[in-house]
Amino acid sequence: MFTYLDKSEAELKAEQQALQQSYDSFQARALKLNMARGKPSPDQLDLAMPLLSALPDNQTPVDQNGEDARNYGLLSGIPEARALMAEYLGVSAQNVIAAGSSSLNLMYDTVARAMSFGLRGNLPMHLQQINLQIQHPDQKLRFLCPVPGYDRHFAITALFGFENIPITLNEDGPDMDEVERHVNNDPNVKGIWCVPKYSNPTGTTYSDQVVRRFAALQPAAADFRIYWDNAYAVHDLYPDTPNATDQLLNLKDACDEAQNPDIWYMFASTAKISFAGAGISALASSEANLTEIEAQMGIQTIGHDKINQLRHVRWLESIAGQTGNGMAGIRMHMKRLAALLAPKFEAVDRVLSRDLSGLNIAMWRKPKGGYFISLEVLPGTAKRTVELCKQAGVTLTDAGATWPGGNDPNDSNIRIAPSYPSLDELELASELLSICVRLAALEKLLKERS
Repeated sequence: MFTYLDKSEAELKAEQQALQQSYDSFQARALKLNMARGKPSPDQLDLAMPLLSALPDNQTPVDQNGEDARNYGLLSGIPEARALMAEYLGVSAQNVIAAGSSSLNLMYDTVARAMSFGLRGNLPMHLQQINLQIQHPDQKLRFLCPVPGYDRHFAITALFGFENIPITLNEDGPDMDEVERHVNNDPNVKGIWCVPKYSNPTGTTYSDQVVRRFAALQPAAADFRIYWDNAYAVHDLYPDTPNATDQLLNLKDACDEAQNPDIWYMFASTAKISFAGAGISALASSEANLTEIEAQMGIQTIGHDKINQLRHVRWLESIAGQTGNGMAGIRMHMKRLAALLAPKFEAVDRVLSRDLSGLNIAMWRKPKGGYFISLEVLPGTAKRTVELCKQAGVTLTDAGATWPGGNDPNDSNIRIAPSYPSLDELELASELLSICVRLAALEKLLKERS
């Protein structure tokens, strides 16, 4: 193994020829493997199958107050589900709306409400956008996007016409000097997307100092909000290993302490706990914010799927063997999932370490949780790497997807999703990926040399 950046053109060509032979042998296998999105594997989903029988056929499905879950009502969700998701997020039940299967749906609707109706007496954002463009045709309302980040977040605000502003994501969270400069001085900045624990895709967890600086923001816009997508709050890969899990300071508590009680929204779901397409989700915020949201949501729907909410609560309580302690059931179930996921993350790290360490063409970190591995390759080679993988039968997330508009200015970031393939498939895919990273780097270096 040698460092590519220090070797002669002849040495690089020799390495390229050897790697091409390995790549050709992979192409001959006609693989069809997918590491494009963070889908739970069939093995993970199988662990949640008892969920389907959590409500006995011979009993009326009623909540703790005797309300029939089959009927209309309870816009904010059954009390047990609100309490469960409140404990998940570290807030009080009165701060939570328990909803349907998709937290992404809740995020979309939250942005849509701000656009259509405005927040807490402020002008609807679509009218603000019109007024801004009348005065300054080249400007738009803005949303801050820590990068690398979650493409579906960025797609929501892009769809509603916001200008998505990339914000550097450091080892301890977003660059708060950048965040404060934008938020505290620009009234056209209306929000920021955050995945605060085990960020998608880097695995970063925000430090206490970063969370406190978020809570202490003094926005120039009265309708600025933090969109806190705590999707991986309990998704530790090594839950029983000392110092192998990250801890996240509670944003609500920090905001209350900073006397900034209405600046935040939190989102979560059980999509990667139970069934990805049939879980339950939650939106949390201050009681003042929720009062406004519920008034508008009550026109949109009479209620969410309360049977599924009740089924989740009963299933999780059965795991814990204790009524009223579904959160203990979540923690126990997540240990089972971690036993499936951790070896997959380790397999990717093992192959990348074996094949790419010391070459000065790739960097990655071994996350403590979440669903992704963020791979930084030689600038200018991420798209080519993904293309080479696809031509040999391995589908990755499009290069650039972790930046707003799919525009990674360095063309260097690749998001790896280890969860769905089997362990054997994952090792094969990782080996091919490492070959493609090296081939793309050699193509670039040889082109520069010539």
